[in-house]
Amino acid sequence: QVQLVESGGGLVQAGGSLRLSCVASGRTFSNYALGWLRQAPGKEREFVAGITRSGWSTYYADSVKGRFTISRDNSKNTVYLQMNSLKPEDTAVYYCAIARVQGTAVPDEYDYWGQGTQVTVSS
Repeated sequence: QVQLVESGGGLVQAGGSLRLSCVASGRTFSNYALGWLRQAPGKEREFVAGITRSGWSTYYADSVKGRFTISRDNSKNTVYLQMNSLKPEDTAVYYCAIARVQGTAVPDEYDYWGQGTQVTVSS
């Protein structure tokens, strides 16, 4: 079993930045492709960003491309999401999860979701 724990969320003004972290435990971290996903109130969960096992390749939803950066440190069992130029529409609970299919942007193809961290962007 693997456990993921997110942190780093908070309240920020539009245009500001936050860095989310997700620490994994339980299995060999470098074996997994990972992703960040989010869910806003009243909306479906949506893919935000993904990263391959090695960290060499990353991919993003169009809505965050150029503003968010996903990275990982396999020595620390941690994946990060650097969020810049935040907008009110980025307000959501952000989750990290393990991709069953490397490179997928389909939320249903992610497992072992963490408990989430709230990001609120005020206008």
